[in-house]
Amino acid sequence: MRVLSVNLGRLTAVPYTDQPQGMTGIDKRPVAGPVRVSAPGPKGTGGSGLAGDQIADLRHHGGDDQAVYAVARGDLDAWERALGRPLASGAFGENLTTEGVDVSGALIGERWRIGAEVVLEVTTGRIPCLTFQGHLGEKQWVKRFTQEAAPGAYLRVIEPGEIRAGDPVEIVHRPDHDVTVAVAFRAVTTERKLLPRLLAAGEALHPEGRAQALKYVEKYGG
Repeated sequence: MRVLSVNLGRLTAVPYTDQPQGMTGIDKRPVAGPVRVSAPGPKGTGGSGLAGDQIADLRHHGGDDQAVYAVARGDLDAWERALGRPLASGAFGENLTTEGVDVSGALIGERWRIGAEVVLEVTTGRIPCLTFQGHLGEKQWVKRFTQEAAPGAYLRVIEPGEIRAGDPVEIVHRPDHDVTVAVAFRAVTTERKLLPRLLAAGEALHPEGRAQALKYVEKYGG
């Protein structure tokens, strides 16, 4: 298991985003050399956890619980076949393109050591938006991506440090529950009856997902 590429984005003006200034940093490209990773601060004020990676819409992206976004190269390859077009590493706006890691099958709260220093913790899956759809230029992309339920994982930074392409990825902690990224994604998108199940992940779950699960249980029971 390893990092194939570390991808950073620069702010660009585009016609397909609802960000107030019409900017996005979704077009992320692989970079050479080490990149510093650290907790960026609360959502709404904190951006990316990777130094040099720019985020335009802090309403929905960035912050401590979405500091890093990872996608498996195998998932990109599967979409290449489905779409009939090449997808470069970083094409989904991910910071880390990985090899040999079951990213969407990772458990909420699972911890990965990357290289010698960095430890990241899985928090939830990525929810697709119209900016993502516009970036790829695929009609009904939000619907297709949601139906596939292999969203890649957001991670928070537990131990900061430097990472680079080629770094090994080691799973150093797997929690004692069965709530995967894919399950959490389905619960908050298409299968809300799964929401109570997410509470087994405890405080490791992204706060927004936990709030949705608690609200559902309060209204409908668990």
